[in-house]
Amino acid sequence: MKIPKTVLWLLLVVIVAGVAYGAIAIRRGFSTKDEPSSLETALARGARNLAIPSSAKNERNPYVATAENITAGREHFADHCATCHANDGSGRTEMGPNFYPKTPDLRLAQTQSLADGEIFYIISNGVRLTGMPGWGTSHGADDTWKLVLFIRHLPQLSAEEKKDMERLNPKSAADDEDHGGDHHEEGEHHHH
Repeated sequence: MKIPKTVLWLLLVVIVAGVAYGAIAIRRGFSTKDEPSSLETALARGARNLAIPSSAKNERNPYVATAENITAGREHFADHCATCHANDGSGRTEMGPNFYPKTPDLRLAQTQSLADGEIFYIISNGVRLTGMPGWGTSHGADDTWKLVLFIRHLPQLSAEEKKDMERLNPKSAADDEDHGGDHHEEGEHHHH
């Protein structure tokens, strides 16, 4: 079977572009302090979307967004997710900006436009080549679905809710020593 010339040219262009990009990246180094280029961002987002099976889009959340379910999701988020994602989902924590790509702002469209089932899938399975691990083996599906409800609620998060989350944030060993183990407000400044 003969391969059309246009396909061969396209392949050549892709290879040349890839080699040139690789050469620039090597000369610049691979520091995670850099912002990903728009090409990398597009590729990463494309890879993420391809990694989510289409069946996940159609998964329905068995839990309704009641105050009780959102509170359960919020408490779980504060205890397990806020270290990297911040209580408000902004990703502005001590760790979040040091990931490559940086921890995304969960309040923005790149997360909020996903279907519930897609967010559930990401929490359960993680995202390859990022700092996001999969929690499916250590977290029950019920907890994860309630987390999805809370992630949907993040754009409307109130100051009171954020304050309540601070008491549930994991304490570091340093905080325990500094405050006798009962107070950790100073360690929380990076969440605001």
